[in-house]
Amino acid sequence: MQVYNTLSRRKERLNTLEPNKVKMYVCGPTTYNYIHLGNARPLVVFDIIRRYLQYKGYEVTYVQNFTDVDDKIIQRSQEEGKSAAEVAGKYIDEYFRDADALGVKRADYHPRVSDHIPDIIRVIETLVEKGYAYRIGGDVYYRVRAFERYGQLSGRSLEEMLAGARVEVDERKENPMDFALWKEAKPGEPAWESPWGLGRPGWHIECSVMAMKYLGETLDIHGGGADLVFPHHENEIAQSEAYSGRPFVRYWLHNGFITVNKEKMSKSLGNFFILREILSQYPAEVVRFYLGSTHYRSPLDFDNTKLEEAGRALARLNNTLRRLNEVVKNQEVEANDGTRDTDEGFVSRLRELKEKFEVAMDDDFNTAQAIGYLFDMAREINAYLDFWEGEGSSKAPAAIKEAYRVFTLLGGNILGFLSEDFEHKGHGISDKVIEILFEMKEEALESGSLERVERILSCLQSAGIEIEDTFSGSTWRANRPVNVSDLIEPLLSWRSEARRNKDFTTADVIRDNLKKIGVVVEDTKEGARWRIEATGKI
Repeated sequence: MQVYNTLSRRKERLNTLEPNKVKMYVCGPTTYNYIHLGNARPLVVFDIIRRYLQYKGYEVTYVQNFTDVDDKIIQRSQEEGKSAAEVAGKYIDEYFRDADALGVKRADYHPRVSDHIPDIIRVIETLVEKGYAYRIGGDVYYRVRAFERYGQLSGRSLEEMLAGARVEVDERKENPMDFALWKEAKPGEPAWESPWGLGRPGWHIECSVMAMKYLGETLDIHGGGADLVFPHHENEIAQSEAYSGRPFVRYWLHNGFITVNKEKMSKSLGNFFILREILSQYPAEVVRFYLGSTHYRSPLDFDNTKLEEAGRALARLNNTLRRLNEVVKNQEVEANDGTRDTDEGFVSRLRELKEKFEVAMDDDFNTAQAIGYLFDMAREINAYLDFWEGEGSSKAPAAIKEAYRVFTLLGGNILGFLSEDFEHKGHGISDKVIEILFEMKEEALESGSLERVERILSCLQSAGIEIEDTFSGSTWRANRPVNVSDLIEPLLSWRSEARRNKDFTTADVIRDNLKKIGVVVEDTKEGARWRIEATGKI
C-alpha cells in the first residue's frame, strides 16, 4: 500500500511501527458552531481511510480531538450569555449528529482540551526546561529558532514563512514566528492554575499532547485539511519532537480544499455552507458520495449542481443494490456455488473488479478510481440480473448472493455510502416533509376526500417521488436528490388557495404539520414565506 506523505512530498510504502497496527490522529473541529462542508470533507476522507485500513487487516487506533478552549468559543459564549463549556458542549453534541448522519464512525478516543490541562502544563514545563520555550509574564512561547528542522513539513524557510504569514503581534517575543504555548488569562475567560499563573493553552500544543497521550510519542498517520500544514502541523512537529526527542509522525496525510467557483471556501469570503443545512436538502449518503468521489488530495469545487449529479449517480448504484436485495431476500438461492459457465464467468469478472478496486485504494486511497470500478461492477451485475430474470428460474443462482456480498462490502462497508434502506431512511427536512404528505394522504383517504389525495400525490410527483402501492400499503422512492423547496412550495400554494377559499382547516393543517418538522411558515403582506428553523449563527 502506497500513501502520499506531505513530509517527503512523495508516495511511500505504508510501513507501520508495529505490524498490522495503525495509530492515527486527525484534527477535529473547534466547537463554537455547526460544522460546515469544509469540516465535513476530512471527516469522510479519514473515515474511508480508516475503514479501508481495517478491511486490509490493520488494527486501527483512531483519535480525533475536540478543541473546546479557544478564542472563538469564548467570543460565542459572550454573545450567547453562556459559559464557554456550555457552548462547546452544545456544538460537540451537534457535531456527532452531523457525523453520525454522514455515516462517520466514532473515533476510539475523542479527547477534549479542557480534560487534559495537567498533561499540557507538564509538556510545556519540559519544553521550558529544555530551552525550547520561554516565559514572558503569564505567557509562554515556543522558540522556533531552537528547533533546527522547523519548516520541514511546509517546505519553507523561517524567513519565507515570516514574509507570508499572519503572526500574533507581540513585541515582547524573541522572534515574530514564536507561537504561544500558554496564554495569560483575561478577565471573564476560562482559566486554569499553572506555574505561570492563571491561563489557558495555546491552540497548537493541545494536539501534540493529546496525540502522544493516546498513541505514544510516534504516530503512524496524522491527518487533517491542507490548511493545517502551516502553521498548525508545522508547530506540532516542532513542539512534539523537541519534547520527546523522537520523530512525531511517520506519514502526514492532508485532504485538499473545497472551493466555490474555484475560490477556497472560507468564512472571510462568505462562501461557506453549514453542513446541517445541506443535509436538510440532500440525503446524507449523497453528500458522502460527493465528498468521496474526488481523490482526497485534489481540490473539490462545490455547487448544488454537483450534488444533484452525485445524487443521480448514487441512485444508479442504489438501484443495483435494490435489485440484488430483492433477489437475495425474496428468492431461494441455489445450492451450487456458481459452477455453471455463465455463473463462473460472472463471478470471475466480479473478482477482477474487486481486485482493481483494491489496487486503486492501495494507491494512496484513490476513491475516485475505486468508485469507477464500483460502477463497472454495477453494470456487470445488472446485465447478469437481466439474463437470470430472462431465464425465468424460480431459484436465484449462488452467484447473485456473491455479487450482493461483494457490492455491499465495497460500497457499504468500505466507502460507506451504499445502504439497503437508502430510499426510506430519514434524511433531513425533505424526507420529513414526504412523511408528512403521506400522513395527510392517509387521512384524506379515510375521510373520502379524493380531491385532497390527488393534490398530495401531485405535490409528491412534482418533486420526483415515485409512489408504489403494495398489499401492505403505499411506499415511496426518490431516484434523485429531493430539493425541499420542490415539496414545500406546492404545499404553500395549496395553503394560499385554501385561505382564499376560507378553508382555514386545510390551511392550518398544512402550517401545523410543517411546524412539527421544523419548517416555519410566516404570512406577510407579500404572501406566505417559509424557513427552516435557525440552526445557529454563521
